[in-house]
Amino acid sequence: MTTFQRARSEEQREIRRQAILDTAAAMLDEMSVSALSLNELSRRVGLAKSNVLRYFESREAVLLELLDRDWRQWTASLSEQLAASITADAPPIQRGQEFATAMTRSLAQHRVLCDLLSAQAGVLEHNISAEVAARYKRAALDNVAALAALTRRYLPELGSRADQLCAQAVMVSGAVWTHARPSAAMLTAYAADPSLAALRMDFTITLQEMLTTLIAGTLAREQHRPHLRLPRGHRWERRDGFTPPSQAASSPSLAPTRSEPTSPGS
Repeated sequence: MTTFQRARSEEQREIRRQAILDTAAAMLDEMSVSALSLNELSRRVGLAKSNVLRYFESREAVLLELLDRDWRQWTASLSEQLAASITADAPPIQRGQEFATAMTRSLAQHRVLCDLLSAQAGVLEHNISAEVAARYKRAALDNVAALAALTRRYLPELGSRADQLCAQAVMVSGAVWTHARPSAAMLTAYAADPSLAALRMDFTITLQEMLTTLIAGTLAREQHRPHLRLPRGHRWERRDGFTPPSQAASSPSLAPTRSEPTSPGS
């Protein structure tokens, strides 16, 4: 029987925290997120449940940190797959399709990450303190920013919309994963009534189609971003010698100034 010895130094505490995370990751290779219990995690890591709670305040806190770790590892691995999959000189719409395909294939190889993403909002963000919630959300913002930076490398046309696109893509991935893994009752229903089979989702096919549509729509929105419109009564006044092509023939100015009203007698 293992005798528990309290970690005395920060280094020892970090080693024990990583052991808990590694054990949880190994368990998720065998079971779903919903099946992982704190009691079984404690047993496998060789600590009492109360001692595991010295390092993580709940099962959900363990899984949120594991989600952050897996997300960062996935983004790092995605870089190589994108480099090998995207045609650099292709039109934006083709690069968008290639990006969607590569991202889908990469996620399909990371089952645990997809399972954690699918449980994030409905399960993992509950039973945690505000401190843990804030820490995870800050990490999620960093992960989205890193993914957006990688995305802009291959789709610079997305501009500032890349961050929003990546956040949406991650949410869509988790949702599709959930629907692509129907319960035993749903599988029985599909088998009994073939007309219902149209509702069953294949993860790879569905996610690739949805990401392709999302990227194409975002590219179109960025391309047709409305130009700045001046309030009525304002005109452009040139200050740096540059005149926009669309205004070159009609206005010699660039910076907006208020038009002076014409006096009745002028």
